[in-house]
Amino acid sequence: MGAMDREWFHESRDARMNGVRRSPSGRIPEWSLDDALRQASAPPPWRPGPAPKKRRRSPRVRLRFGTVGALALLVFLYLTPTLFDRYVLPAALPYLPGAEVPPRGVEAGDVPLGAPPPAPASNAYTLMESPVEDQEWVAYDPCRPVHYVVRPDNAPAGSEGLVQKAVAEVSAATGLQFVDDGTTTEAPTEDRDLYQPELYGKRWVPVLITWTGPTEIPGLEGDVAGLGGSDYAQTPGHPLVYVGGQVQLDAPDAAETLQYPDGRAYLKATIMHELGHVVGLDHVDDPHQLMYADNIGQISFGDGDRAGLALLGTGPCVPGL
Repeated sequence: MGAMDREWFHESRDARMNGVRRSPSGRIPEWSLDDALRQASAPPPWRPGPAPKKRRRSPRVRLRFGTVGALALLVFLYLTPTLFDRYVLPAALPYLPGAEVPPRGVEAGDVPLGAPPPAPASNAYTLMESPVEDQEWVAYDPCRPVHYVVRPDNAPAGSEGLVQKAVAEVSAATGLQFVDDGTTTEAPTEDRDLYQPELYGKRWVPVLITWTGPTEIPGLEGDVAGLGGSDYAQTPGHPLVYVGGQVQLDAPDAAETLQYPDGRAYLKATIMHELGHVVGLDHVDDPHQLMYADNIGQISFGDGDRAGLALLGTGPCVPGL
């Protein structure tokens, strides 16, 4: 018989309780009920009794059903490496010491921040090859802004404002909303960390645009005026999304280009070409497109370029990334 059962007897037993001793509060203590029922009783906390033997007791831990269930699920997932690696670990990574990815959903929205203009009727474009078979192409998330920064070191005289103008052209053609975060001290590299909270806070790194050269970036050797591209990230069960691109411009080559009568227009076109790579365009064989690999004279996006850029502005929103 439990303590609560003994405190509150059924009505059939009321007659037996008339003579039962009660506590000062009027309640019937367990020891009194035990006396009335002729049962042995342990002394209650408020009545002196024999000193108990000393013994160590483990602390009692009370777990609600939900907690037990959660622990059981974690154990199950841990013992099932595929599920653990796919679902549990990615969710926990942003909050572990030395995290290499930001918290999920930073600046993410539910709807695209902008929309591309109507696409020209042209197929003279090529998209960067997707690294996975079940996704045809990769793009930036249109539901969050695309931040960019510029390292001003080595910028040639006369190049002022060209990066911003080129970014504006790409933004208008894709509908992606670019945000100028100013200057940075970050150097270009072929193996860039996509999460640098000490420089950019707890979000994916911005697109890095640098004026550099073959000494710093060997890939700029020869007739290469610039390099551009983006890295991608993924959250389990969702499409790949571009994060953290780079544009690396050959500063000595740019300084030489600026010596020509239309040098600023040509240099701006070079930056637009590399930004086209950043958002997902590849080279094409059509010389009338700005994404033609050996461009000589094209200073604006062609119809094929614009058709591809419009498509890249309709990528999936991935708020969980």
